[in-house]
Amino acid sequence: MKFPRSISGAIALLAVLTAFFAPGARAASESDVTIFAAASTSNAITEIAAAWKAAGNGPVRAVFASSGVLARQIDNGAPADLFLSANTGWMNWLAGRGNIEGEPVALLGNRLVLIQPAGAPVLALDETLPEQLAGKRLAIGDPDHVPAGIYARQALENMGLWDRLGSMAIRMKDARATLLLVQRGESAAGIVYASDARDDSRLQVAAVFPEDTHEPIIYSVAVVKEGNPDAARRFLDFLKTGESAEVFRRRGFRLE
Repeated sequence: MKFPRSISGAIALLAVLTAFFAPGARAASESDVTIFAAASTSNAITEIAAAWKAAGNGPVRAVFASSGVLARQIDNGAPADLFLSANTGWMNWLAGRGNIEGEPVALLGNRLVLIQPAGAPVLALDETLPEQLAGKRLAIGDPDHVPAGIYARQALENMGLWDRLGSMAIRMKDARATLLLVQRGESAAGIVYASDARDDSRLQVAAVFPEDTHEPIIYSVAVVKEGNPDAARRFLDFLKTGESAEVFRRRGFRLE
């Protein structure tokens, strides 16, 4: 089995392994669905899964982590039926290794934002940001495998800030962990998705990154080849319905 190099990646891997090697972790019913989904979609997917079950369908088991960690685990045989990635690069990597059935569906979009604890002096997203953060820390997803961190590094590099801010960065295991660190006031600022920071009284959005500073943030979803394809396709169809679209919009995502 392959293991991630970073500590944050190892923690996320442990969460995935715990979910599937615990007693009774995987049900045998053909109607059950297991989705490996980007951590930033956890609230939306949990709500949609509840609506799916309430409509008389089988249960949905959702495993949330960094898309990079999830992609590696699917490649190593973890039992997933659907993969929802916050980064097309990881989806393409998995498809290139023969793990995906059919074409991935571009489902959602997002924006990248700079956040701070609520009430803090608002930071300016410009060339003075390193000086504004002097002596403080910036939380980001680990840019070696976390999509939010990959986009953050791209944006900071294109703005000429990465060389000065990279050493201040606290690398987190996924976008939700980054959010939590700023919510607790343990980091002066963080870079997350707009959907993560939506309607959170503990946070304030200091700035939205220009979309031309990073690759488009596209969430794609696909059926995993070695999974339960019939149930996976049915739940994938449900993710594309108006009912699910309303949940995604309310949670701050853009529909593709």
